[in-house]
Amino acid sequence: MNNGKERLIVAEDVQKEFRDDDIVVAAVRGIDLTVETGEFTAVVGPSGSGKTTFFNLISGLERPTAGKIWLKDQLVSKMSGRELADFRRDHVGFIFQAYNLIPVLTVEENIEYIMLLQGLAKEERRGRVRKILAEIGMEGFERRFPPKISGGQQQRVAIARAMVSRPELILADEPTANLDSQTGAALLDMMRELNRKTGMTFLFSTHDPMVRERADRVITLKDGRVVEDERRALN
Repeated sequence: MNNGKERLIVAEDVQKEFRDDDIVVAAVRGIDLTVETGEFTAVVGPSGSGKTTFFNLISGLERPTAGKIWLKDQLVSKMSGRELADFRRDHVGFIFQAYNLIPVLTVEENIEYIMLLQGLAKEERRGRVRKILAEIGMEGFERRFPPKISGGQQQRVAIARAMVSRPELILADEPTANLDSQTGAALLDMMRELNRKTGMTFLFSTHDPMVRERADRVITLKDGRVVEDERRALN
């Protein structure tokens, strides 16, 4: 699309094989794909279609067997382990279906953890935490611990943690899987609004039809290939 937006992710003939003794399993089979800044995109497909593997390749958690992946004009498929760790810390936020909060840290400490690793000053960290808690409707929860709040509230904290360091890309792997439909819908609407306000790029791996309904682009994988790529204009 020639709409003036920058290319954030570029995948060029990306392939990934897993070997178990003499058995070779092709999880990703030659994906060519571009994701632009500010997209709110769902990657869908049946179990075994390659969604999770493709997400791991984008973030550098796994390396492709063949092909190249650029993220923010950096060739992540060729970075060293240390370079990848630093790059993910500064440019990618992760949201998981299991929340992955640290139970012995407060809500505030969980959210500011990545900023602490980035070396941000205490006043800057605390200011950002207060601002994003207000945006997600959780003011006053700073001192609570994750086991003492609901699943929906924990996922809100996980979303805040992913976004507070202001990465260019949010990778969300089945973020509504452990939530009831009402809570899931509310969180998706919140993420859609945050996407519009901040311009952050959201990429979802999901089976949830509610994500598909809200996405401005739906990429369908099957047997490790892109079989459909639908862009939609949403209100």
